[in-house]
Amino acid sequence: MDLGVVSVFIPVISVIGLFAWLIARTVTKAYTAAHTAKLHAQGGDRDEILAAVDGLRREVADLAERVDFAERLLAKPRDPERLARGST
Repeated sequence: MDLGVVSVFIPVISVIGLFAWLIARTVTKAYTAAHTAKLHAQGGDRDEILAAVDGLRREVADLAERVDFAERLLAKPRDPERLARGST
């Protein structure tokens, strides 16, 4: 190759590389901004979902306590005299 042709290609390739890098950086920033905005928009929904899950956990815990209480009542031995008196 001729030395004059190579000396022309080096600056041309450098300028093309610079523009390619600038375009890639701009596209990456735009994608990152859009993705971040989408995550922040969903963040409010996420907080509502977490609050609902916490409420459900409390309700399940209350129901478990009630079931335990009912099981203890059913497992307790019955007094036959008391049962006989209550039926008359």
